Amino acid sequence: MTAMIVPFAEDGSVNYAIVEQLTDYLVTHGTDTVVVCGTTGESPTLTWEEEYELFRVVKQTAADRAKVMAGTGSNSTREAIAATQKAAKLGLDGSLQVVPYYNKPPQEGLAAHFREIAAAVPELPLMLYNIPGRTGQNLLPETVAQLAEVNNIVAIKEASGNLDQVSTVRRLTPPTFKIYSGDDSLTLPMLAVGASGVVSVASHLVGDRLQSMIRSFEAGRVADALTEHLALLPLFKALFLTTNPIPLKAALELSGWSVGKPRSPLVPCPDAIRQDLKQVMIELSLIPA
Repeated sequence: MTAMIVPFAEDGSVNYAIVEQLTDYLVTHGTDTVVVCGTTGESPTLTWEEEYELFRVVKQTAADRAKVMAGTGSNSTREAIAATQKAAKLGLDGSLQVVPYYNKPPQEGLAAHFREIAAAVPELPLMLYNIPGRTGQNLLPETVAQLAEVNNIVAIKEASGNLDQVSTVRRLTPPTFKIYSGDDSLTLPMLAVGASGVVSVASHLVGDRLQSMIRSFEAGRVADALTEHLALLPLFKALFLTTNPIPLKAALELSGWSVGKPRSPLVPCPDAIRQDLKQVMIELSLIPA
């Protein structure tokens, strides 16, 4: 899965023409599912109207070539329900539901929040999104196990960075409940403890290679998967030298994409980080020397 960026025009508006081009590129370069309006898509600075139009445009462009998942989570349960219901009406294939941020509900509140959303859209598969570094609250494995009993809560994007936690989630949930890495650099280690794939940032640049790495692991060619992981590791790290998606947008610009600057309060990529990115991309033959 690719957590897609949102391209902006010079005036700061969403550049839907580039959205279409980027969607087409992703689905022809290794992406099985496009995740729209997540962290990488700068969702905190998008209006709901912009998000719904993004859902529509990406779904129309992807057509039957890839699935489309909508980031419709919120720290307001009512708001998350309304947004998810609208995404379902647009015919999207699933919804990414982030752990409520800032208000830091206890585990009982988190469980109730996700259960209410699931009950409001029983026809839509939901993926939980645990990223405590951004939300201030960790969705514990025991809570995930309770939520995995809900029919349409089918997966989790686990971005805690804690492999022990991932292992515990795998131990407590049925095999049909899917775990996805929320960090490119942890995709291979997480596959080893029962994950199914990754919600990726780097796939904007190396989607085919990530697809190949995962396929190699699934086929038992672990040494091949490790070789690819180690080759791509400098890129994984470079893309997080500062807050995502600042480096990714710079990398795409270096690749020839006109994706614009991030929206404030994010800022353009510093020159030093841009130079580090450029060197890594040259070494990986992503751009010419």
